[in-house]
Amino acid sequence: MIAACVDVGSTDTKLAVVDTSSGALLHTASHPTTLGGDVLDGVDALLRAAGPVGHVYCCSSAGGGLRLGVVGFEALVSADAAYRVALSAGARVVHTTTGPLTGDGVRALRAARPDVLLLCGGTDGGETDTITGNARRLAAARWRVPVVVAGNRDTTDGIVALLAGRGLPVVAAGNVLPRIGVTDPGPARAAIRDLFIRHVIGGKRLSRGPRFAGLVSAATPDAVLTGVGVLARAAGGDLLVVDVGGATTDVYSALQPGETAPDAVAGVLGEQRTVEGDLGVRWNVDGIVAAAARERLTVGPGPLGLAAAAVTVAVRRHTRAGRDLRHVAAVVASGGVFRHAEPAAAHAALVPTLHDHAGGWALPRAPRTAVDSAYILASAGLLATPFPAAAAALCAGLIS
Repeated sequence: MIAACVDVGSTDTKLAVVDTSSGALLHTASHPTTLGGDVLDGVDALLRAAGPVGHVYCCSSAGGGLRLGVVGFEALVSADAAYRVALSAGARVVHTTTGPLTGDGVRALRAARPDVLLLCGGTDGGETDTITGNARRLAAARWRVPVVVAGNRDTTDGIVALLAGRGLPVVAAGNVLPRIGVTDPGPARAAIRDLFIRHVIGGKRLSRGPRFAGLVSAATPDAVLTGVGVLARAAGGDLLVVDVGGATTDVYSALQPGETAPDAVAGVLGEQRTVEGDLGVRWNVDGIVAAAARERLTVGPGPLGLAAAAVTVAVRRHTRAGRDLRHVAAVVASGGVFRHAEPAAAHAALVPTLHDHAGGWALPRAPRTAVDSAYILASAGLLATPFPAAAAALCAGLIS
């Protein structure tokens, strides 16, 4: 079957056409995202030019990235759980509040404008008053943002009934903290993804009618995060991916189980994403310059100079969050600034990061470098479930 993989971004919509029997990349194209009218206008223009395809798989970040708010129980524990859930869901935590919610707390939560709220608190069989009281506070405050309930399982049914009874989109998930010292982000991640697609993508009025929301199967960061895992397996070792956009710079790492990924389940890569919202080569140039100055880095000329500085700062921050990149076997650059540059110049822009001895992190010994110039990572993430062999073959082509 011939599949079309579409990534609807806030600036450009990208298309990759893939033969799912072999994983061969047949065609790529891009079109300015048609946010001024109907976002499907740009999508359909790409699909018409591509010719007949068997199925269309689509991810989107056109309405902005996934913004996650968190209401939890104990500050350090809830913040850590939210961080792990957000990283695995391709989301960005925009606000965390812990303990009993107050009127001021609800107002601060609203001001952060989350797309989805994660309501958690209490281990299974443990304390119930806080999460139950917080649910009542949200219901009384006429909260309207979709909620994932992922706390003490003894409270889940009652909370879901309460919030659903107020007309609120709500989904139950397994407890993110089922036992003391144990974090299980997987079920909450799946629930967040489902709510984001059904209620957030469809609710941002990017398109007339329900077709676009029905077409989108993932938020773009979530698709890329999945693609990073596929690529890491194809690379046969630890992987680092840097995606420089107009507004943010995202860093993804996938680490093999063991000492470099102590929180990974046995046999599963530890995949994480961090988002640097002040580092972008279009809308946040001043943020790059300011951050580079704080890190005592020199910003080179032109867009690639900005990109090189953004990558170095972002990777430093990523490693300071506890990621050990000593065993990284491949470093991949993504984003329009790399895709539109001459290959030699794009690879050269990664050199400052790979020789960043002042960054406080152990450098990879001899990593391969690659540029995702054909939108492969998002496409691999979209194909990973229906066509895992094709996704793996597609990624192998990127690092061969």
